[in-house]
Amino acid sequence: MMAGISSEAQFVTFSLGDEVFAVPVEVVREILDHEEPFKIPHGPEYLLGLRDVRGQGVPVIDLRLRLGMSKTVKTPHTRILVLDVPVAERMLALGLVADRVFEVVPFRNDQVETAPDIGVRWRSDYIAGVVRRDSGFVVIIDLARLFSDSGSVLADVGPQAQVA
Repeated sequence: MMAGISSEAQFVTFSLGDEVFAVPVEVVREILDHEEPFKIPHGPEYLLGLRDVRGQGVPVIDLRLRLGMSKTVKTPHTRILVLDVPVAERMLALGLVADRVFEVVPFRNDQVETAPDIGVRWRSDYIAGVVRRDSGFVVIIDLARLFSDSGSVLADVGPQAQVA
């Protein structure tokens, strides 16, 4: 194996309801307390609006709705993960609403299994893989795939919002 290439990757884990999800730590810019975003008219339902993150208008996504789950209900644990997602050869800044953010955990490549197509309550084409843990499964989200079809919608939101 080449030096510098690790068979382990770090992931930020978070929950949506009873399900635990993970995104690669390198795409997570920061984790913020939940604030109501500025609403955008005529956006898709999962696009909650824009949030000012250090002077940048960042679209905030209800990932539960994007995955076909029920809408997020805000609690004191609700957080927004600010991500920089590579979509269509550019970086897309996004805020993902999470019911709770847990920790950064390492997963070895050999722990990551391909997503099962059976018994999954949400669209499995957005799943990069699953990791089995004592408490159940952690679902690794394929962010680029999740937002590739809506990337243009979200990318169009940003610049105009900054001008306003």
